[in-house]
Amino acid sequence: MPDESKDKKRKGKKEAQLVIRLDKDLRDSFVAACQDVDTSASREIRRFMKQFLVRYEKGEIE
Repeated sequence: MPDESKDKKRKGKKEAQLVIRLDKDLRDSFVAACQDVDTSASREIRRFMKQFLVRYEKGEIE
């Protein structure tokens, strides 16, 4: 019988990574700003990507 608790834990796990190169100062400032408002850089990048895709699908971005 499969362990259902493991399946539940895996559901929220992310399966892919996006590696980007950027200036250290930009990264450090972004991470600090995210910490200042009690969020993570990853969460904000994911939020941006989702919002971008919504706008793209509406034809707002070419």
